[in-house]
Amino acid sequence: MPVFRLPRALVFPPPERAEPDGLLAVGGDLRPERLLAAYRAGIFPWYSDGEPLLWWSPDPRFVLFTDELRVRDSLRRVVRSGRFEVTCNRDFRGVVEGCRTAPRRGSPGTWITPEMREAYTALHAAGHAHSVEVWRDGRLAGGLYGVMVGRCFCGESMFARERDASKVGFVRLVDTLKKLGVPLVDCQVPSDHLAAFGARAIPREQFLARLRELLSTLRSAGTVGPSCEHLSMGMSQDYEVAVQEGATLVRIGSALFEGLESADPRRP
Repeated sequence: MPVFRLPRALVFPPPERAEPDGLLAVGGDLRPERLLAAYRAGIFPWYSDGEPLLWWSPDPRFVLFTDELRVRDSLRRVVRSGRFEVTCNRDFRGVVEGCRTAPRRGSPGTWITPEMREAYTALHAAGHAHSVEVWRDGRLAGGLYGVMVGRCFCGESMFARERDASKVGFVRLVDTLKKLGVPLVDCQVPSDHLAAFGARAIPREQFLARLRELLSTLRSAGTVGPSCEHLSMGMSQDYEVAVQEGATLVRIGSALFEGLESADPRRP
């Protein structure tokens, strides 16, 4: 199949037209509007510095259903120990920079180009991209970031400067998403690291159908999904918020992250 060249207009070819390796299109730009249109269609950008802007929709798709999260007892004890402090949307730029500069096994460079960094920072400012920070003694020990589209969280990257730091952040995030009524984390491509948490490959057709369902549920309810405020409160303090899902009102209370203290690390 041909690889499509994107015009200036905010349009994408159908994901089903992607190459066998998942490559769908080239070109376009990283405007927030285009990024959101891509994620809502099951498409994401992925390219290295010096390459053209590439857009992907792999088949199969690697995902984690939040009610299938698996956590080793030893890691759950670390989560509950208070060794790390976990916040949300406290230092988005710091997390992206941590992901950008983290050493990658078998890869000398990074796919987080300066353009990507600024694009996702703009998406964060608009309330669509979120970061999870993991702190140790006031220093950023790890974290991750991604994009919320409807009731699907699209993970982008994670890093750790201390053992278990990113794992703790990921567990806390998935626990929060589950309680917020978000059933799906898009992990994009296979990873042994995420497979250990229960992530698995599903056919792209199944992923796209589930994504459309999670978007249409919110449209029918007149909502846009969990906001920065929902995630931030869920990660850092007791709270009660209402999330409208069709005719069902879901209340999330202070039991979220029971036994874990909130944090207010001061960044220099």
